[in-house]
Amino acid sequence: MSDEDKAFIERIAKRIYDTGFIMPAVFALEMVKPLALLGSHTMIFFGPIVSAFIKADGYYRAAELFEDPRNVELLIARLEQFEEESKNKQTEKHSER
Repeated sequence: MSDEDKAFIERIAKRIYDTGFIMPAVFALEMVKPLALLGSHTMIFFGPIVSAFIKADGYYRAAELFEDPRNVELLIARLEQFEEESKNKQTEKHSER
């Protein structure tokens, strides 16, 4: 995996974190991880329709990356790290008071 791919996964994780839906996202990713290849092919199939609404290069890059369940696991791990860091910051704030 290239550094660009890792940075791409990092950006996706950050966007999910910013929405505040970390746990639902982790739960959903864990459920679909065994179907990563099928999901990737489905994304490619619907690509022409979706590209009418969003930028296609990031979409197809995600389809390619998440074809491998290990990359899905990498995204889950990064989301969990964001959650842990957030909890640690909150604990530190409460400890300072």
